[in-house]
Amino acid sequence: MGYPNLRQEKKLRRSGFCYIAGLDEAGKGAWAGPIVAGAVILDPKIKIKGIKDSKLLRRPQREELFEIITNSVIGWAAGIISEKIIDEMGIVKANTMAMEEAIKGLKIPPDFLLIDAIKLPNLNTPSLSVIDGDYKITSVAAASIIAKVTRDRIMEELSEKYPQYGFLHHKGYGTNFHYQMLCQYGATDIHRKSFEPIKYFLNQ
Repeated sequence: MGYPNLRQEKKLRRSGFCYIAGLDEAGKGAWAGPIVAGAVILDPKIKIKGIKDSKLLRRPQREELFEIITNSVIGWAAGIISEKIIDEMGIVKANTMAMEEAIKGLKIPPDFLLIDAIKLPNLNTPSLSVIDGDYKITSVAAASIIAKVTRDRIMEELSEKYPQYGFLHHKGYGTNFHYQMLCQYGATDIHRKSFEPIKYFLNQ
């Protein structure tokens, strides 16, 4: 898989848009913890090497790029929606809410949105939703790094509270170890109780 490119951003700037925000999320499929969305407005004057979808990067690369991105872009923000709201609203709505929160957190309001996969119907800002946008579009890939690193840090903090569950390593996703710890200890306050795998442990 190659690197994403800036073709979409350049095309939009030629059309008169200035502040183009890429958006992506992390944690949609996890069994525990929040869903986090990242929003990034790249500075067209600054080229950042190595940006690609966060899933294709090792942790040290993500951490390094997180620092470079947050210190080099026009604007960035993260939207965090808790597991409790996920249980109340459903993961699809929570995903939308996380992206809306990330957009609100930008110091400069974007005039166009490039979004990975989903549509945001409640916003007046023009947008384009692109399947696999985190693989194809640089600003969306940058947003994926913001979302992933922010969420990983949250899960690492939660690992101190619930050390036996191994959140430090699997970040709340459905690994075999996570499943075994659920069998042994049951679900915690930060598990998504509306998710089918967790419902099973609530009924034991």
